[in-house]
Amino acid sequence: MLRNINYLCPMHETILIVDFGSQYTQLIARRIRELNVYCEIHPWNKIPVDFANLKGVILSGSPFSVRDVAAPKPDLGVFKGHLPLLGVCYGAQLLAQEFGGKVQSSNTREYGRANLSMVNSNSRLMQGISMDSQVWMSHGDSITDIPENYMVVGSTADVAIAAYEILGEDTFGVQFHPEVYHSLEGTQLLKNFIYNVCSCSADWTPALFVDESVAKLKEQLGNDRVILGLSGGVDSSVAAVLLHKAIGENLHCIFVDNGLLRKNEYAEVLESYKGMGLNVKGINASELFYAELKGLTDPELKRKAIGKVFIDVFNEASKEVENAKWLGQGTIYPDVIESVSGTGGPSQTIKSHHNVGGLPDYMKLSVVEPLRLLFKDEVRRIGAALNIDDKILSRHPFPGPGLGIRILGEVTKEKVAILQEVDSIFINGLKEADLYKDVWQAGSIFLPVQTVGVMGDERTYENAVALRAVTSTDGMTADWCHLPYEFLASISNKIINQVKGINRVTYDISSKPPATIEWE
Repeated sequence: MLRNINYLCPMHETILIVDFGSQYTQLIARRIRELNVYCEIHPWNKIPVDFANLKGVILSGSPFSVRDVAAPKPDLGVFKGHLPLLGVCYGAQLLAQEFGGKVQSSNTREYGRANLSMVNSNSRLMQGISMDSQVWMSHGDSITDIPENYMVVGSTADVAIAAYEILGEDTFGVQFHPEVYHSLEGTQLLKNFIYNVCSCSADWTPALFVDESVAKLKEQLGNDRVILGLSGGVDSSVAAVLLHKAIGENLHCIFVDNGLLRKNEYAEVLESYKGMGLNVKGINASELFYAELKGLTDPELKRKAIGKVFIDVFNEASKEVENAKWLGQGTIYPDVIESVSGTGGPSQTIKSHHNVGGLPDYMKLSVVEPLRLLFKDEVRRIGAALNIDDKILSRHPFPGPGLGIRILGEVTKEKVAILQEVDSIFINGLKEADLYKDVWQAGSIFLPVQTVGVMGDERTYENAVALRAVTSTDGMTADWCHLPYEFLASISNKIINQVKGINRVTYDISSKPPATIEWE
């Protein structure tokens, strides 16, 4: 069941981002949120009708060509001339073509870094942008002609119409992507549009979000009881503290040990939650999970098995909370918007997601999601405003199925114990070397192979593990971390010497895409 996200936040000045399926759409939203301005992403074919507090609209890029018959083409007249409007890449081409301009296939596809060769600094969009500013291009079509009332305000050596504005309107278009890191002054351009053109007051702050959320939760929940499944991660922890701030002891938290957590994590996290004043019940259900996983090797089947047992255990525990009416979840904004295709068709399922969709019919609970409007970096900012310990806020993302999807092949208690030791050495090593905060996510993978080794004078035939560390902003794309060779050598030596059953350590240097961060 897909969630209906066809709404705009009525409490804040809002920028609407119309998504045409670009891989960069989330980056546009994140950049705007970083400017303390609230924004929402909506698919081009599900644009909200309630425009209260709407200050401006941004049209995203797209994998489509505007020249395609099946290309998405909503009625832009709803916005154009009525609200400040910025088209990015496909959005800029659409604004040109639909109103009398011409878009044609480029002679040479321009992809990657380019430099502006002309900037009209009188344009409100281009103020403060350097004449040779580096921008990021990603397009196979180019705007070759613009209508008479359009004016070019930026060019590169290869793209004459790299930026334009419409005379007499607050309408602009840029062929490049200001939202990506490689457009070095892209944030300045977005500031110009958000602040100078849309006149936003930057009222979207962590402190204000906390105050508004607590007030809204109090109104929504009243004296009802809420059950929340804690994981030890950032999202569920911040959601728990927000809910606790609103309803106090009416929040009942459940922390399930599925036997697939990191070494000592169950006891340590449970203790930290109690130190935060949360009403938490811990349940050790390890053996139930091991039994359900017995004989399974397919990654998707393992995920489903882990999810099934968790629901069963959670459901039994929730029965002990009398008159509970709500299930609290740490769902965040990427979870929500990724469940709705920006191209108007079904999205490809890469792997099962644990918190987007309906509840089992037998769990008669309504869902409350206090973080569903936030990106991951915003969740951390909210957590800091709530004075949550940095040990929790800076914790790397950890998959819901835990080590169950970091053990390739069948999961056994013995393999889990080995991987926990390996993972502990790796993660603690990153912290001791002051590298942990330079890494977005790190973990260890138990490989389904055995290799020959020599220890002392004896031949060994034992297991191999892979270490994985990536840098990222939101997990949608990621690059492998260039950890120092000396560090990797030291960690490899410690693992082989201290973990019985391991005689070979490898390091994963794959980026996402084409690989994923997790191996399963």
